[in-house]
Amino acid sequence: MTASETTPQSMTSAEDLRKRALELQLAEMERDEKIKAREATKHAEFIEDFFQKHIGETERAVIKRLVMKAAADGKYEAMIYSFPSSLCSDSGRGINNNLPGWQNSLQGKAKELYDLFETVAKPQGYGLKAAIINFPGGIPGDVGFFLTWEPPVE
Repeated sequence: MTASETTPQSMTSAEDLRKRALELQLAEMERDEKIKAREATKHAEFIEDFFQKHIGETERAVIKRLVMKAAADGKYEAMIYSFPSSLCSDSGRGINNNLPGWQNSLQGKAKELYDLFETVAKPQGYGLKAAIINFPGGIPGDVGFFLTWEPPVE
């Protein structure tokens, strides 16, 4: 071992370590900002779709596949749609508390899907349940629509 290998100059300075830590923190902040921006764009696109577009053949085909898969698995219900409870006019309160008239709080595609259920599926013996399916931070999160085909209770 030489004298130069044991001198303090061979150590990284505290200033260099602080600089490196700051660079890492800045890189992480930039990554988090990109993720948030991507999520905000995705959310904005969902909102646009939810309020501006209609339920099309593709979505109907997805619903049919979900129902057929659930039936093939021996189930009597399938979650056919979900959306943020904040998109209900009462933020999901009526659904969460199973209040009469919860359907009146629906907007956009959720309302359209409910109306479609009333005119197409209900006359064929199907039921529709709406429920809050998650509670982030203890607050109602997403609403799930469940198409049901349980046999009647006698």
